[in-house]
Amino acid sequence: MAALAQSIRRSAIGLGIFAIITGGSIAVTQALTQEKIREQAARAEASALFEIFPESGHDNDLLRDTVQLPASERLATQGPVQVWVARDQGKPIGFIMPVIAPEGYSGDIHLLVGLDLEGKVIGVRVTRHKETPGLGDRIETKKSDWVMEFNGRSLNNTPPPQWKVKKNGGVFDQFTGATITPRAVVKSVQSALVYFRQNRKEILSRLGASERPVGHSMRRGQS
Repeated sequence: MAALAQSIRRSAIGLGIFAIITGGSIAVTQALTQEKIREQAARAEASALFEIFPESGHDNDLLRDTVQLPASERLATQGPVQVWVARDQGKPIGFIMPVIAPEGYSGDIHLLVGLDLEGKVIGVRVTRHKETPGLGDRIETKKSDWVMEFNGRSLNNTPPPQWKVKKNGGVFDQFTGATITPRAVVKSVQSALVYFRQNRKEILSRLGASERPVGHSMRRGQS
């Protein structure tokens, strides 16, 4: 009996040590994986910023020049919105804000929406999503040029009824077999423009721009 009890204790201790080591290994792996995911997201975000405002189109440090804008449910983000500001000779010429499209087919779609100071879209990029490969993932620029349809759009040249996919009477293309994804992105880009219009005075003030900015001609190479 004593030998059996000793054997059980040894087994229990061995299992306990194994559990501790295994649990620790899993925790370390998860931490490293999460850090890697954050790094990849940061790289994708930085790349997208310069796709919207190429370095030839501004002369400031776009990655470090940030300001906070008022929080809004329209952007589906948490708390105040941190945006990146593009400047030319010290004057703001536009900004890029993070926007979340919460109605994607497979969950949230994370976007970056670049606007000039008059509320016109400079560019839109998708930085993170879980949409279906081969269908909804055409919102990525490496899969199609669909997001380029937003370039130059504003609430002035594209009335509210047109901010829909063509299937619903709008002007934006949908994807064959995947209408939900583009519909969600279109809706969120429109919401970003409405957010700017509703908070224009406050936003321009925080960017350090005049309330009625003079139209700015982008440098060569600006998309």
